[in-house]
Amino acid sequence: MPATTSLRRSHADIPMSGDKAQRAAAIVSGVIEHREALDTMIGELADRLPLDQIALVDQTVLRIALFEMLFDNGAVRPNTAVRHAVTLAKRFGDDGSRRFVSGVLGTVTRNRLQAGTAE
Repeated sequence: MPATTSLRRSHADIPMSGDKAQRAAAIVSGVIEHREALDTMIGELADRLPLDQIALVDQTVLRIALFEMLFDNGAVRPNTAVRHAVTLAKRFGDDGSRRFVSGVLGTVTRNRLQAGTAE
């Protein structure tokens, strides 16, 4: 099912305020727009596992967090994106998801700090 269809169905089941609905739509469209670049980054950062072997929940959480951290023009602080991603991974993933997501995003944060672009 396409992500935009899922978003509409979710909104029908659990209505969101205008701001939250706009933010959710922006994230979905941004992840779709940048998916190829996001998947390339995930593949490079999680080099021990091919992308198709990473749990779908973990892939999705990483795509969202990386989009927010790297492509979303500062709408969310990077450390907030990481914190939210880890929470989602813990809630919806398996036993190793939290650690895996935290490790991948920690690498991004460290690399950005070294480059002088992290907040």
